[in-house]
Amino acid sequence: MISLNWVGDYIDIKDQDVHELATKITKAGINIEAVVSHQINGLVIGSVEHVEDHPDSDHLHVCKVDIGKDTLQIVCGAHNVREGIKVIVATVGTVLPGDFEIKQSKIRGVESNGMICALFELGLEEKTDETYAKGITELDSDAPVGEDPLVYLGLDDTLYDLDIHKHRNNDCYYHIGFAYEIACILNRKVTLPSLEFKTLKDKIKFNLKVDTDKCTYYMAREVRNVKIGESPDFIKKRLLAAGMRPINNVVDISNYVMLEFGQPLHFFDKDKLGDTIVVRDAKEGEEIVTLDGKTRKLDSSDIVITDGKKAVCIAGVMGGENTEVDENTKNILIESAIFDPVRIRYTSRKLELPSEASIRYGKGLSYEYTEMASKRACHLLEKYAGAEILDGYELVDHEDHNEKVLTFKPEDVDSILGITISEEDMKHELERLDFPYTVKNGEFKVTIPRRRLDIDANVNDIAEEIGRLYGYNNLVSSLPSIPVRRGEYIGDVKYRKIVSKRLRSLGLSEVKTYTLVSPDMAKQFNYEEKDPVVLPNPMSVDKSVVRTTLIPSLMNVYEYNKARGVKDVSIYEIAKTYDSQYNEVSKICALMTGDYVFNDWRGNQAIDFYVVKGIVENVLDYMGYEKRYSFVRSNCPDFHPGVQANIVLDGKPIGIIGKVHPHITKKDIFIFELDLNSIFGRTSKLKYKEAFKYPSIQKDMAYIFDKSIDVEDVMKTIQKASNKTLQEVKVFDVYEGENIAPDKKSVAFNLVFNGVDRTLTDEEVMDSFNKIIDKVVITHHAELRDK
Repeated sequence: MISLNWVGDYIDIKDQDVHELATKITKAGINIEAVVSHQINGLVIGSVEHVEDHPDSDHLHVCKVDIGKDTLQIVCGAHNVREGIKVIVATVGTVLPGDFEIKQSKIRGVESNGMICALFELGLEEKTDETYAKGITELDSDAPVGEDPLVYLGLDDTLYDLDIHKHRNNDCYYHIGFAYEIACILNRKVTLPSLEFKTLKDKIKFNLKVDTDKCTYYMAREVRNVKIGESPDFIKKRLLAAGMRPINNVVDISNYVMLEFGQPLHFFDKDKLGDTIVVRDAKEGEEIVTLDGKTRKLDSSDIVITDGKKAVCIAGVMGGENTEVDENTKNILIESAIFDPVRIRYTSRKLELPSEASIRYGKGLSYEYTEMASKRACHLLEKYAGAEILDGYELVDHEDHNEKVLTFKPEDVDSILGITISEEDMKHELERLDFPYTVKNGEFKVTIPRRRLDIDANVNDIAEEIGRLYGYNNLVSSLPSIPVRRGEYIGDVKYRKIVSKRLRSLGLSEVKTYTLVSPDMAKQFNYEEKDPVVLPNPMSVDKSVVRTTLIPSLMNVYEYNKARGVKDVSIYEIAKTYDSQYNEVSKICALMTGDYVFNDWRGNQAIDFYVVKGIVENVLDYMGYEKRYSFVRSNCPDFHPGVQANIVLDGKPIGIIGKVHPHITKKDIFIFELDLNSIFGRTSKLKYKEAFKYPSIQKDMAYIFDKSIDVEDVMKTIQKASNKTLQEVKVFDVYEGENIAPDKKSVAFNLVFNGVDRTLTDEEVMDSFNKIIDKVVITHHAELRDK
């Protein structure tokens, strides 16, 4: 609750309608949940001039009441009404709480023109048996007849019930902070209260030690000879309006300063405390009896104030009973400190001790106000408790004193808000905020006051402040003016989508299997020789190992389909694998068996090693790796020894391809697996060359080789032996069988020659062709067929 009477001490708002002001504040971003006003029109102070009994009642009285401008006849039933007292009169037309309107009426035949009131009838006091028994409210004899009784009593206050956003800092939880908020809305200045006080020549002699990093600022002042008594009326009324119960002048001043500056203070009885304070983390199981008389058990996450030996206060939450200020207190130590807000919130919740102080500590505090609050307490204690303040203070300061300075250009704010605000308007809003600034070459340099802990030195926060004061209602509706970008997948997701789409277009179907496999499956096809992760507490044995390859999982899918009569299987999976070194690798694995192309007239095409190899080449070429990969013999024991190869990209193995070994299955099952992590992002920009304008010349040749010869090595020999006119080499036939020795094979090649700038002649093509033939024969001990 914020008292407008209190705020009026710091900023002039007498000319403001409280409801209209509430609307302005809400539009500026601080939501006012309710306006609680004690103002009641039609109330006046009256003097009871004459009282006589009602002729038709044994408890009613007929009164003549002077209200200044008139004398009213009022029927009253209160037992304490009598001549000569000053009372509160609700005149005809006055509407009391509960929509109870005072009307001219006759009560048992006697005219009555108003109502003499008790405070509970005005909603200013709780209606209890005790307050009801008191009867009507009697005012002091000096009460001015005809004036507003609420003004006289100091109860004509209006309170704002704030609904503060969790990201807004402590500044709206105290009256000076809220005064700054009103000041920026009304473009007025705030006047801070007096901090002046006299000091004794005696200097404070006190040992202060902060032994925890959870306390960044601690100031201690000492005052002597305080006189405990009642607080002045204005302090009591303001505390009551804020929902706090007045206790005595010393305790009330502590609460008053907290509600004024937002800085919680703690007053220790200096004689009970001694000459030492140590701020430290609590010990595990440490106990303290708090002011409410309960024993609290603490742990190492809590912060305590101690006298060097025992705890005397739970920092930021509640003081200890052993140093409590009571009616016998003479000397006081004033604590004004900043503690870790997270720790204070945690301790408050854990101990179930929410308080006004812990709320403010939990929001964060400004060290400037921490010092000012200490001075303000000294000023009030001197004025209202007769305190004598010792010279000097003890201070531990680990706060960051660097100013929050931001440099920005007007267009930076415009781009965030989506509108154009002139430079002059930005200056105006910064002046209203009371944020010091300079402008040079169209660039603002702003210093953010420490009281605004919720604002960091970034343009987003400044844009929000300028925007809310400029007025959200002034924002012009317009279509977003942002650059349009083409939506696309990025990173590994992009490559997974590309590969998956390509494989589906080549006739394969995607499957999904479990990441966890059985120990037997984990041992199969471990061509990379990786150690798997074994779960310590698996749900079942068949799901106890994290797989390092996808191949055994796809073999399970094949077995599932075979058991259901599915002979033609072409499947793939893209998933992550893991090893014992916590390496995470995305892999793509495909399994193919049966027929690949179905044609009732010309016959089906069965899947073999070359079909699967062609699919791998198609995918790699599609991704931009043409002529950068190769296939090298491998020796994985779970693949057929003569039908397997490592897939190598840029000299680095990235996968394997082959036929499943006959000792695992007699069926012709072909598999390949690729490490997608090794492929991601390694493509270079595609290069293009002009299509050939001139006709090409093709030549075919066939050789008989030993079976041990790799055809890829032969193709490399052909490329090296040719000149630049050879554009392409392809294998179009491989034959083993009749008329070929058992240890031999026949391989036929198609060579394409083309000229870049002219049509080639038969002579120059044949010259290159013959050189290639001779080179292959010599290098690979080959025999040219049909020469």
